[in-house]
Amino acid sequence: MHERAIARFRYENGPAIFEEEMALSLNNLHPAPGSTHKKKRVGRGPGSGLGKTAGRGHKGQKSRSGYSSRPGFEGGQMPLQRRLPKRGFTNIFKKQWLEISLAKIEGNFQAGDEVTPEILHERGLIKKAKHDLVILGSGDLTKSLKISAHRFTKTAKEKIEKAGGTATQIG
Repeated sequence: MHERAIARFRYENGPAIFEEEMALSLNNLHPAPGSTHKKKRVGRGPGSGLGKTAGRGHKGQKSRSGYSSRPGFEGGQMPLQRRLPKRGFTNIFKKQWLEISLAKIEGNFQAGDEVTPEILHERGLIKKAKHDLVILGSGDLTKSLKISAHRFTKTAKEKIEKAGGTATQIG
């Protein structure tokens, strides 16, 4: 392949088809043949095939101007989301946890650093500490860190203590 990209242009003159190589530049860019289509012009006479009703058919709400359908509307039939029964409920007191793995902590802290939810938020590792933080044991920890969180998984606690760090549970 040449250093410059080469565009092939096809010229059709009668039965003979020949190709000419030309350097690709902004003044000779064009889409591939058959990839673009002319805009559909509706309501422009019977010869166009889309005259008179402009492809909308006769009468009815969908033929009128200003019509727009609502998502889920089934023409007056009871919509699917209303035909199906309600199930369950949403527990408004559900506990939500912000999860972070030891692998992420390993990559963002030096040995001897203190890790708290506030510091994790400052460094952009978690969103605002409005939910409780749980440390997950995925990944390896080689540095000794003082980690404070609301909850630790068993493997996370083991790995932190094995690396010589401390896992302090908050609240």
